[in-house]
Amino acid sequence: MLKHKFLTTSITLLSLGMLTAQEQEQEKGLYIKGNALLAPIGVINIGLEKQITSKITIQGDVLVSPWKSFAGHEFQYYSLSLEGRYYFNQAFTHWYVGANVAASAFVLQKWNYWNDNPYINDRNEVFTSSNLYQKGVSFILGVTGGYQFKVSDRLNIDVYATIGSSSDFYKGYDRTTGQRYESAQKYNKSGEILPYRGGVMISYKLK
Repeated sequence: MLKHKFLTTSITLLSLGMLTAQEQEQEKGLYIKGNALLAPIGVINIGLEKQITSKITIQGDVLVSPWKSFAGHEFQYYSLSLEGRYYFNQAFTHWYVGANVAASAFVLQKWNYWNDNPYINDRNEVFTSSNLYQKGVSFILGVTGGYQFKVSDRLNIDVYATIGSSSDFYKGYDRTTGQRYESAQKYNKSGEILPYRGGVMISYKLK
């Protein structure tokens, strides 16, 4: 009788432990998401967000802007991003902060060249700013803030923005002649603090 009770109790405890482990595993959600703010202008931004603990998630996303010309400006931008997020309430719910690292390749015209002012390089060559564009790569470290809320059992909306420090390595060209306008031997280098991610993500729960 004692052995029978011990066996029954052991099986019961083991079953409860397995159910608890399964419930905890089920609670670790996985969402696929797309940026509804960028999609109307033909920029693709999709990602996956995976729960690690009750308040921590990790997200990876890709951004593709294929525009050789957008509103008269070069705007080809290809980016990969990895982010760790901490939710103050619980994962996928309400306010959060995140640490982001990203790498990108680009062919674009920086905003401060959107004018017809003269650009004079170190060789005293004169160019028109609106004819100039940049081609290169960036490495960025940033901080994200956002708010995510539930629309239905499987649908969330994630509103966020990221600002960070960018290290850029690029070559600058005059689009009318193909000539480089800056005097760097290989790559020109620049660093700046700027907003580089943001939008409204429509998130669908996969599990």
